[in-house]
Amino acid sequence: MARVAKKTARGRIAPKFAKVGSGELVTLFDFVRYAVSRFVEAELAFAHGTTDPVAEAAFLVGEALHLDPEQFEAFAPARVTAAERKTILDLIHRRITTRKPAAYLVNKTYMRGLPFYVDERVIVPRSFIGELLDSHFGSDGEAGALIDDPTEVGRVLDLCTGSGCLAILAAHHFPNAMVDAVDISKGALEVAARNVGEYGLEERISLYRGDLFAPLGDNRYDLIITNPPYVDAEGMAALPPECRAEPKLAFDGGADGLNVVRRILREAPDHLTRDGGLICEIGRGRELVDEAFPELPLLWLDTEDSEGEVFWIAAADLG
Repeated sequence: MARVAKKTARGRIAPKFAKVGSGELVTLFDFVRYAVSRFVEAELAFAHGTTDPVAEAAFLVGEALHLDPEQFEAFAPARVTAAERKTILDLIHRRITTRKPAAYLVNKTYMRGLPFYVDERVIVPRSFIGELLDSHFGSDGEAGALIDDPTEVGRVLDLCTGSGCLAILAAHHFPNAMVDAVDISKGALEVAARNVGEYGLEERISLYRGDLFAPLGDNRYDLIITNPPYVDAEGMAALPPECRAEPKLAFDGGADGLNVVRRILREAPDHLTRDGGLICEIGRGRELVDEAFPELPLLWLDTEDSEGEVFWIAAADLG
């Protein structure tokens, strides 16, 4: 359908969509195609669990119909009801007009196939660390494993936990570990507590409010995982509207993006066990990190969708 534009009070062009006839869109596939066309036309940004308009459209349509991602393909040729049609079109319209991440519109996102509740109090999780837990922290003797036996990990720390998703994934991956999760945001910890409760992990995951290691005393950990704020000043100024809808605190890493990372690397040795290690996500700042810490033997880890955006360092190499 054709798009009609109108000016807002500030002079910007706001999209206004012509009415879609009741018989024009019938199946789930139809609504996905329609959403993709509208998303591309509106030049949306995709970086919140989906990386392209097709995946985002399928996610929204599936969530509107209460279908898990794995169920979508089986039901894609199915027809939708009049009520479902209205819900889907409303989500498509809101995604375009608000420019909010799709996860906020449905209060859900997925990591490693697991659903998590999210809202505007937390950044929408999209860390590569979840994949790395599976690929580099395997069973005893696995080639390339950074920790040979996940069952021997006793304590894990998730710094800057946000929604708590990495703490929960860590609890699943290290079945005998107690997990501490820290965030400076009260709202983020409220969301994390909800997710921890939904997975029944209250006895294994402890949430702390504070600035990095401050609330942890002398606690030491076999593994520290962290996806801290790492966007530099130039990047902050160029964030798309979708990212501006998220908490600024979760992005802002200072002038060069390394303010928080420097503190973590400086303080981590006091909170790691002798054979422990730190895994840290830094986005596309590898060159800056290597320049800032030339003395550290950082091991850069790749995933299916990233190259050199996460590093590992053993406690013994941190000093």
